[in-house]
Amino acid sequence: MPTILRIGGFRFFFYSNEGTEPPHIHVERADAVAKFWLETIELSSNYGFNSKEIRQIHELVEENRAFFISKWNEHFGN
Repeated sequence: MPTILRIGGFRFFFYSNEGTEPPHIHVERADAVAKFWLETIELSSNYGFNSKEIRQIHELVEENRAFFISKWNEHFGN
C-alpha cells in the first residue's frame, strides 16, 4: 500500500491490488479512513471522518488530483 502523500495529518495512499478499479485515493488519520474517486472527485466511502474533515480532505484531493492520477498511472502502468 504505497503512501503517496502526507499532509495535514492525513496519509493518502492506494492499495497495490486495485488497478482494475477507476483511479481513486484512500486517506486515513488515526482510526478514520475514506476513499475518493479521482476522475470526478467524489467521496466513495467514509468511516470515521466528520463532515468538516471530509470537506478539508476533498479540498486536498482537488489540489493534488493531478499528482494522485500521475502516481496511479505510474504504479499501475496506465
